[in-house]
Amino acid sequence: MKRIGFLSFGHHQAVRGSLARTARDALLQTVELAVAAEELGIDGAYVRVHHFARQFASPFPLLAAMAARTNRIELGTGVIDMRYENPLYMAEEAAITDLISNGRLQLGISRGSPETALRGYENFGYGPAEGQTDADVAREHTSIFRAAIIGAGIATPNPQMSAGTARLPIQPQAPGLSERIWWGSGTRATAKWVGEQGMNLMSSTLLTEDTGVPFGDLQAEQIAIYREAWAAAGHAGTPRVSVSRSILPLVTEEDRAYFGRPGSRESEDQVGYLDGGLARFGKSYVGEPDQIVAELATDAAVQAADTVLVTIPNQLGVAYNARLLESIVTHVAPGLGWR
Repeated sequence: MKRIGFLSFGHHQAVRGSLARTARDALLQTVELAVAAEELGIDGAYVRVHHFARQFASPFPLLAAMAARTNRIELGTGVIDMRYENPLYMAEEAAITDLISNGRLQLGISRGSPETALRGYENFGYGPAEGQTDADVAREHTSIFRAAIIGAGIATPNPQMSAGTARLPIQPQAPGLSERIWWGSGTRATAKWVGEQGMNLMSSTLLTEDTGVPFGDLQAEQIAIYREAWAAAGHAGTPRVSVSRSILPLVTEEDRAYFGRPGSRESEDQVGYLDGGLARFGKSYVGEPDQIVAELATDAAVQAADTVLVTIPNQLGVAYNARLLESIVTHVAPGLGWR
């Protein structure tokens, strides 16, 4: 069984052709798309989180609204930048959102990716201490957050208000949420760390390393290293792995008008410098459904993952993206043996 979800970056801009011209447009349309996706049988509705950009920022109000309008579909993030987060406040927000959804939250977190602001997290009051890196800050916040959501004692009780002496945990608690935390990994070394930590693995269309092999092969190596580390650490259960892909089957004339022009989407992996090192970006899968099926069948990482998140052109609106997801479910997924 292969789970299929959509991933929206929440772009919004008042430009020609955009149906998400304001932040309100992008937010409300994402709620409506989650409803439509659930009706289509899509398994997950995920949102990307960025700061200081015309995209989604604080995700929990949006996820709670999506939860209130749906019943079955998984709701998640891909990913929250933990450098920006107050981990205890985030633990409260995550638990509340998960309870509203009745246990459907799949929370992707990470160090974050290159961003518009220079050290933007410092404006939120967080930054590395002497001898630390920003990645250290993200992992420290993650450790506190994960402890809080499993009920660790955090605060000293006030003897005038409580008869007990045990340290107080964050409230409310959301049972099972701790098993639904994912880490967004961009390297093989980080994937090993994620496996050791016992989190699920979330990998996108960007890896911040390059060995010269195709993107799918490099990502599949990352997944294998992760699973080996999980097993070696002795964690119980089977971990989940997701990958993100741009999948655009050309089924209608509207599809061809938007994406059928040669060069409208990258048809090969791209390699470039990012954050001072080589990075490899995955290709887009654009074409007739049979062609996409054949190409995805040779993508080693897609085959290895249990969940595929389809990045959507959210500025084209709810109706178009619902049709896009329907085309994937109808014309692409069966050819790959997915559901």
